[in-house]
Amino acid sequence: MEQAMTDSGGRGSQEAWLAAAYDLLLESGVDSVKILPLAKSLNLSRTSFYWFFRDREALMAALLTRWREKNTGNIVKQSEAYAESLAEAMLNVFDCWLNDDLFDARFEFAIRSWALQSPEILEEVHRADQVRLDAIGKMFMRFGYAEPAADVRARTTYLVQIGYISMQSNEDISTRMKRIPEYIAIYTGQIPQQRELDRFFSRHGYRPVDAEA
Repeated sequence: MEQAMTDSGGRGSQEAWLAAAYDLLLESGVDSVKILPLAKSLNLSRTSFYWFFRDREALMAALLTRWREKNTGNIVKQSEAYAESLAEAMLNVFDCWLNDDLFDARFEFAIRSWALQSPEILEEVHRADQVRLDAIGKMFMRFGYAEPAADVRARTTYLVQIGYISMQSNEDISTRMKRIPEYIAIYTGQIPQQRELDRFFSRHGYRPVDAEA
């Protein structure tokens, strides 16, 4: 809060207002994201808001942009990342499900909840879904699948993860990691090589119990 008071001559900063809006959206839903509560949470005057955003709609648009760039942008990026095999390519995509820096599941849930009461936001979500599906489908095609099969496998991969988010599933990391080789085999038709799994586990700071023995 003290930082918000010192930036921009005591008006806070655009990032501070956006971060506060993000927190309120995740904690209490879109209806809670209003200028006065945000100002109180930042210990700033209500008028300070207008140095950075034209109105509440501009703030909400900025939140949408942040969601789009992070969650959709990183799925596309990971689907295009270098991989020696389709199994490894899928593990690159799976990085999104395990790294909040790549994909923010709570943010995703909040945006999808918002979409339930806004046709415009629902259209945004549908567009994002299609971009993500297209990216994963192209990944399958890059490794030899024909378009119809690539589309179905992309949908299977992606919609299962959206189901996890919608159900707010909360598996512990050990359970999730143990299931990943089977998910990869089902989604890609390939059994991941141990070296591929080892690299994946390592970048997520996970060490299988068998490896510890």
